[in-house]
Amino acid sequence: MSIAVPTVAHLHSPIRRPRTAQRRDELDTMRSRLADYAELCKPRIAMTALVTVAVGFLLGAAPDLKVELLLHTLVGAGVVAAGGSALNHWLERRADAKMHRTAKRPLVTGRLSALEALAFGLTLGLVGIVYLYLTLPSPAAAIAAGLTFALYVGVYTPLKRVTVWNTVVGAIPGALPPVIGWCGATGGMAAPGWALFGILFVWQLPHFFAIAWMHRADYKRGGMKMLPVVDSPDGRATGIATAGTALLLVFVTAVPFFLDAAGWIYLAGSLPMALWFLARCVRFARDRTDRGARTVLRGSLVYLLAVMTLFIADGIVPRYFQ
Repeated sequence: MSIAVPTVAHLHSPIRRPRTAQRRDELDTMRSRLADYAELCKPRIAMTALVTVAVGFLLGAAPDLKVELLLHTLVGAGVVAAGGSALNHWLERRADAKMHRTAKRPLVTGRLSALEALAFGLTLGLVGIVYLYLTLPSPAAAIAAGLTFALYVGVYTPLKRVTVWNTVVGAIPGALPPVIGWCGATGGMAAPGWALFGILFVWQLPHFFAIAWMHRADYKRGGMKMLPVVDSPDGRATGIATAGTALLLVFVTAVPFFLDAAGWIYLAGSLPMALWFLARCVRFARDRTDRGARTVLRGSLVYLLAVMTLFIADGIVPRYFQ
């Protein structure tokens, strides 16, 4: 009987890992990449936009809701929003590398390549627009979504490094989601849909002024010309702009009532909310601190949630029970 003696080659051969461990590593890598792609889509922003898409659709469709069309509108708009966010990551990858709050994004760290993000964003944007065109009776929603995509990616994002007016320009695509919803339901646009657009357009201004104030040092490092960055050190213009746009929001909040898009319950509930939010903005205008800006930011979110809830409860639901 011969006994096999291990050779030097055997002693130094690499130890193979079990297949289960290799598969676990592959799954972990896949999960990590999927999480990075999900981060490119900015899901929290997309979900907020989809809520307003749904509100616009429900208002336009009332009292004849077609669930299939609502789902098609939400899917298409969501895919377009995800594509726009991915391209925003791609366009701002160099600026993101200079800012603390964005330094761990997938393109900055190299977890995803710029080419991957570009291809991903363009594909999603195109697929979402084509999906809306093919699944809805009218091309109006696809046109509105395409306009939103083009303004957000091609105009607003580059303007952030060019002019302080970028926030006003960016509020346009940010306010178009309910227009997409209305178009998905009706195949066109009408005054109530534009009223929702107006509320979201004006609301975004104090909301983003507060965010820009809190992150003004970061935005400056990234070369972003937000109002608090180009403002004087005491932030007087930022305070005036925040309070002024909040005052405008009080008037815009009442517009759906006068267009018969909502009733007295909406008006009685939304106007006090708008005045409450205005009071927070005025306090910030007088005492321009990070704490005050945070109060404005939180107040803006509470205002939007309250007004959308009131709008649904008093402007939309009753129409389905007439």
